[in-house]
Amino acid sequence: MYIIIVGLGGIGRNLTAISANQGNSVVVIDQDEAKCNDILEHYDVLAIAGDSTDSSVLDDAGIDRAQSLVATTSDDAVNLMTCWLAKRFKVPNVVSIVNQKEHSALFKEVGVKISENPDELVATRLYYWAESPNMQQLASIPGGTIFEVVAEDDAPIIDHEIRELEVKNFVFIAIRRAGGELIIPSGDVKIRPGDIITVFTKKEAEKECITILNRQLKGSED
Repeated sequence: MYIIIVGLGGIGRNLTAISANQGNSVVVIDQDEAKCNDILEHYDVLAIAGDSTDSSVLDDAGIDRAQSLVATTSDDAVNLMTCWLAKRFKVPNVVSIVNQKEHSALFKEVGVKISENPDELVATRLYYWAESPNMQQLASIPGGTIFEVVAEDDAPIIDHEIRELEVKNFVFIAIRRAGGELIIPSGDVKIRPGDIITVFTKKEAEKECITILNRQLKGSED
């Protein structure tokens, strides 16, 4: 894949590392020449010090043959203008960070795939994991998250069937029971203390899912 990455902040740098390590042809654009020089010391990429809202800079980056462009700067105006230009150059896949939620509609109007405020998303996730010591994230996949949660001894759902569990935008994938027994859950399976439940939830519903599961699988703190 020929991919252009705009912005060499934390997200852009990590994305560059992942893309380069996967064997892709990577071009990075950042206005900070020092950041461009630094990335060249670590990865086999083309780095351009310049303004991504300038079409001549995008030309230098090979926008005409790019298969994807990802805008990762902290400035929504820069990201939006860059994506708009990428769309004019007919880049097939254009993706951007959106730092302020109220700008999301603008990106969607242009036809850009977005990831809203990454700092807020990470902070929210960290808070809920900190609040839920009986949960452990296993994987993050496109569109969702897979994690494990332990049914505590005096939780409300103990000795109740799965069908009685309040469920919204998540599914139980498997249950590991004491002794190593693995259960593929069905509605009539009863939850027992210590059950380790593997759950899949949609990314946008992660907060709600964790709240629901905490209410039903977490024991009393008395």
